[in-house]
Amino acid sequence: MGREEHTCPDCGQPVATVVRRYKTLGAWVPKWVAGPCRNPECEAYVPGARSPRPTPPRKNPEPVSRES
Repeated sequence: MGREEHTCPDCGQPVATVVRRYKTLGAWVPKWVAGPCRNPECEAYVPGARSPRPTPPRKNPEPVSRES
């Protein structure tokens, strides 16, 4: 498999690759798409756009014991 590098369609600058997902046949499938442009001189620039960071996994709460 090759690596595809995404570029901004307006200015041609390389942009980050972000993962989106969609559901098909009951399963979530990843789809890699171009992220927002970070060039402030570009028309497609998104102010305040941060590079995507993975969210930390949720911690399971400790089980609640029921005393009778």
